[in-house]
Amino acid sequence: MTTIPSTMRALVVESLAPDYAGCAVCEVPTPTPGPGEVLVRVRAASVNFPDLLMTRGEYQFKPPVPFTPGLDLAGEVAALGEGASGFAIGDAVVGGARLGAFAEYAQVSAAALKPKPARLSYAQAAAYGAAYLTAYVALVRRARIEPGEWVLVHGAAGGVGLAAVDLAKALGARVIAASASNDKLAAVSALYAPDAAVNVTGGFREQVKAITGGRGADIIYDPVGGDVFDESVRCIAFDGRLLVIGFTSGRIPTVSVNMPLIKGFSVMGVRAGEYGRQFPEKGHENVEAVWKMADEGVIRPHVHTELPLDRWREAFDLLAGRKVIGKAVIRPDL
Repeated sequence: MTTIPSTMRALVVESLAPDYAGCAVCEVPTPTPGPGEVLVRVRAASVNFPDLLMTRGEYQFKPPVPFTPGLDLAGEVAALGEGASGFAIGDAVVGGARLGAFAEYAQVSAAALKPKPARLSYAQAAAYGAAYLTAYVALVRRARIEPGEWVLVHGAAGGVGLAAVDLAKALGARVIAASASNDKLAAVSALYAPDAAVNVTGGFREQVKAITGGRGADIIYDPVGGDVFDESVRCIAFDGRLLVIGFTSGRIPTVSVNMPLIKGFSVMGVRAGEYGRQFPEKGHENVEAVWKMADEGVIRPHVHTELPLDRWREAFDLLAGRKVIGKAVIRPDL
């Protein structure tokens, strides 16, 4: 049995500041799992936009400083707290919480962990959870996607966008991948073969209309916001569903209510974690459905790069600069 060290390295947000100025890799006490908790030796942790926002205090969830960010992780069970069941020391697991993944060890509720699918590497497993759960809640729970529907996915090369392309294809939809980069669109096409791809630079309304035979997209998945949202309103089909995932463009848009009135479409907010908290039974079903598809190889996460903990800033910058195809993953074990 491997001895658990008394201290560990972790990325700590010591103060809220722009450009991650309040963040540093520090030596901190290794946590001890409490009742119903598991101590996980972290082998991989993916970087998500909420992680970046929390370093500046700009996310809905605002933990007090100091804290260690990191939502999604994969690793091995190192210790079990009292009453924690379903796992044994050494088991390969995946899961996480709102905090704690960017460290050599993480303290996680046993209920928030699942066995790692054997077909996925640790990095792939860490890249999977939040992105695919968001896509599932958006497309299945909120939009009630049907086979054959046209789905326009903005930010298609990003973590949540690429997951939506993959999942929508698996559910039988016709997918239009959208990005401002031809290189990214080529990468998305090579990975998941969407039915069409559009470069949003200079506008995309007419392209989407032409692809869909004049009807417009039945579902629009928008993690970008800003101008992309504004134009999406003008190329959505009657009775369409416009899914608000986030605002990576930096501008939170607004819509005149006469537009959904005239065009008969719905604007739907998507927060996968909050959906699960509001509807615990459905939340459990969502998680089970997502991991079943991963276990069966129906959907496949893509890892852009794997970096050691000391290179956390590089991983954050790749995401902030929109240079990632899929997910950047931090490997504390490197």
